Amino acid sequence: MTNSVDTQSLMLQMRSLAAEAASQSQPVKQPEKGAETAGNFAELLSQSVNSVAEEQNKSSAMKTAFEKGEDVDLTEVMVQAQKASLSFQAMTQVRNKLVEAYKDIKNMPI
Repeated sequence: MTNSVDTQSLMLQMRSLAAEAASQSQPVKQPEKGAETAGNFAELLSQSVNSVAEEQNKSSAMKTAFEKGEDVDLTEVMVQAQKASLSFQAMTQVRNKLVEAYKDIKNMPI
């Protein structure tokens, strides 16, 4: 079973998905003072981790469906796998920046 992939079509889909993602970005709200800011940050971080997990679960489900021979397009599987990979890499970078900021604050002289 050979699946030929139309690279032009795949690139157009990836560009349209990137444009869609850019247009869906929401404006950033100004944080409120005090403990509410910490609560909002913790909630935002939790939502981000859950979103990454959801993308990875969707990717895994699509891969499994494709392997079972169900009616799933290979390009959709690959695009979802890339979405999951990119979201995980972005979350890793955010984590690294948070750890770096924590270390900087911890090492500040009092």
